[in-house]
Amino acid sequence: MSNKIKCSHILVAKQSEALTILEKIKSGEKFGNLAKEFSTDTGSGKKEGNLGYFTKGMMVKPFEEAAFKLQVGEISEPIKSEFGYHIIKRQG
Repeated sequence: MSNKIKCSHILVAKQSEALTILEKIKSGEKFGNLAKEFSTDTGSGKKEGNLGYFTKGMMVKPFEEAAFKLQVGEISEPIKSEFGYHIIKRQG
């Protein structure tokens, strides 16, 4: 397993919002466009959800655990953290 991975995410306040966005992704809408439109993370949201590269210990635990389990190109189910609900896409 790599020590450094690259992910994008979409952050929303409610699980119901996250599930709706996940359905849009599954029906073919682009992750980056949905991140720009819906993510409450103003920093990464403007960059299509791109968080860049990070290592273990840099992100909140629930996010980190989910992100490091994903394969490249894989998208997570909604993950709850202290910030809200994340949909994570592993980039590399």
